[in-house]
Amino acid sequence: MTTFGYFLSSEEHDPRELVRQAELAERAGFEALWISDHFHPWLDVQGQSSFVWSVIGAVAEATSLPITTAVTCPLVRTHPAIVAQAAATSAVLSGGRFRLGVGTGEALNEHILDSRWPPAAERLEMLEEAVALMRELWTGRLVTHRGTHYRLDTARLYTLPDEPPPVYMSAFGDKAVRLAGRIADGYICTGPDAELVEKFHQAGGAGKPAQGGLKVCYAADEAAARKTVHRLWPNQGIQGEASQLLPLPRHFEELAEAVTEEQATQQTPCGPDPEVHAGAIKEYVDAGFDEVYVAQIGPEQDAFFDFYAKDVLPRLR
Repeated sequence: MTTFGYFLSSEEHDPRELVRQAELAERAGFEALWISDHFHPWLDVQGQSSFVWSVIGAVAEATSLPITTAVTCPLVRTHPAIVAQAAATSAVLSGGRFRLGVGTGEALNEHILDSRWPPAAERLEMLEEAVALMRELWTGRLVTHRGTHYRLDTARLYTLPDEPPPVYMSAFGDKAVRLAGRIADGYICTGPDAELVEKFHQAGGAGKPAQGGLKVCYAADEAAARKTVHRLWPNQGIQGEASQLLPLPRHFEELAEAVTEEQATQQTPCGPDPEVHAGAIKEYVDAGFDEVYVAQIGPEQDAFFDFYAKDVLPRLR
């Protein structure tokens, strides 16, 4: 049976609001949580970007839901040893409900410590080494590591969960999906792509869960919802590799000026029709995703949770 979760947007809401939304999500009938891990928002208008590990601790106390980062990049901005410690502590605080979602990241968040942004192939190498290093630290043994990309000297984690946190990997290209199938405990994707899920399963991910996520915008008026999406998330309409390569929100704003409302909302269910929302989510179910996470764009969070509790989640179940 598919799990339906809520996607907490760290770029759009302050940390107290994220905790409140997590509580509302649980009361509305959502069964799990995603939370984004950013240093910068995509655009200044989104307005937020809190430290995800503090928020995870608060959410773990406020709800009983599983939590997955969607996603953390343990490559440049944060050394994998520090991510391993943060993930282990989050798993302890949540009673084993934490899953570490990882990916190769974006220059938008990672360039703050190193202006050199490695090419995609090198980042995949770094991620493979980072995941192996984190798993070694989760054994509780003393670790010294001299790898291609990372160094670690006599490090040991003392605060550990009973079981190491599962590692889920975000992947979109063929090489990345093959790596995810080989090294990850689960798969993460933000599009209802059945072919990618199948490639993950064929690459060693058979029997492992696949998580998918999408953004929606509930409002009583569809036109108003579409305007909200175009105002807050026009970057959804930016094509190509820009999302991985551009270093600052203002660069995304420059490209977003050319994004039309239709382009921004093309993949985003808007308005008050529950069939539209349920239909978009069912695309993920039909594509083979075991868990589907939904983010509400804009300020109408309370109305969204009421709408999903009464009209959308019952349709899906």
